[in-house]
Amino acid sequence: MAVIALAGCSGAPGVTTSALALLLSWPLEPGRRMILAECDPDGSAVLHGLLQGTLGDRYGLRNLSVAARKGEFGDAFWRQLIDLSSEDGTQESPRERLLLPGITDPAQAASLGSVWNGLALMFRGIDADHGHDVLVDLGRRGAVGPSSVLAAQADAVLVVVRNTLRCLQASQGRVSALEEQVGDVGLIVIDEGPYPAGEVQRVLQAPVVATLPYAPREARVLSDGADHPRHFAKSRLMKAARTTSTLLVQRAAMRRARLGPRSAPPSDAEVTHAR
Repeated sequence: MAVIALAGCSGAPGVTTSALALLLSWPLEPGRRMILAECDPDGSAVLHGLLQGTLGDRYGLRNLSVAARKGEFGDAFWRQLIDLSSEDGTQESPRERLLLPGITDPAQAASLGSVWNGLALMFRGIDADHGHDVLVDLGRRGAVGPSSVLAAQADAVLVVVRNTLRCLQASQGRVSALEEQVGDVGLIVIDEGPYPAGEVQRVLQAPVVATLPYAPREARVLSDGADHPRHFAKSRLMKAARTTSTLLVQRAAMRRARLGPRSAPPSDAEVTHAR
């Protein structure tokens, strides 16, 4: 239904934690799946956070780089997904909330040139052929250089910020650069500081699409694999994430309707031929 990219900025605003909250709370119709792809060139935060290093490097973007060279990208993509459905704190799991882990070492980012294009095509195919939703975690530095195709092909791009002076100052350059690159960037605000949505919009010159509460205890479940507090699925954070997911889908649909279908990124073969 939608491909939505989330970006962060310096100062650790909580983009991956927010993305995980959205993944685990996203409303799913029967037969639909939600996929979160960690496309942060600084490396995976989930493997050693929520998953506590239990999977090593058996899954993730690095393996897709090998598959792309062998012409096996499509099949390899589905094999790299990890089921996180049970992490939502509920007893019954639909097994439809999936994670594509990121790289385990930032040095691996240099080998992912062919992967970004393949992922952009894959995400569009998943949306068109299966009706699944895709969240793309761009991290603090993603969507620059070769990985910019992921932001360019998304139905909506949002920057996660905290409404503190330090984070707002750190966010200005990032929001401005993404606005120039893809246009119509929105904001998800982590409500930690004193500044209201109107002031955040004025400073960053972008609309606040949704607000998530500053909830360190619940956030640590997602960022560090801490034990679930009672009624985690009904916590303020997860309730707000469910509301946010609806707002993001609406924004993506409106942007898609306004801009029309996006042209497909060139395949690696087309890029090579053009050179």
